[in-house]
Amino acid sequence: MDDFELQSRTNFGKSIPQEPSPPHSSSPDCPMPQPISTEPITPVKFGKPNRDLAWKVAPSLILSFEYAWAGIAYAFFTQRNFRVHLLVGSLAIALSLYLGLSRVEIAVIGLTIGAVLTMELLNTALESVVDLTVKQSFHELAKTAKDCAAGAVLISALAAVLVAGSLLLPPLTERLQTLW
Repeated sequence: MDDFELQSRTNFGKSIPQEPSPPHSSSPDCPMPQPISTEPITPVKFGKPNRDLAWKVAPSLILSFEYAWAGIAYAFFTQRNFRVHLLVGSLAIALSLYLGLSRVEIAVIGLTIGAVLTMELLNTALESVVDLTVKQSFHELAKTAKDCAAGAVLISALAAVLVAGSLLLPPLTERLQTLW
């Protein structure tokens, strides 16, 4: 074994165990396939999930909705961008109703608004978890995680502007031309 091969099989001076090649293999780089196991497959049990490590599990569906609304309220009251997206989305829906867009077009605009608000909620959740993890210290990976989440919100917002613009601008310009 030459020095290069020895270095590639070690990890910082620690030897990495190698699987032995079968005796009928023609090359150590291309081992022959192993025979199929004849052991019976154990079925997966679908029962109550183990939530012992969960902080609090909602005992009812109504309480689950209360938790969800608490998250939305938290984002609304603490995140300026969430409020901005909600306002712009509401204006887009109102304008689409005023311009008489079809139900499908309004649904497409509504879905894109929902995607942006969902991304904003996920961004808020991720920022909270990162802040909980790194506390008041700076870490480059925490910055990267927050920047990527904010970038995802930006991409979804730009896509929503593109969708809403392509659906709202033609009837809006037509309506404005009739006023002049």
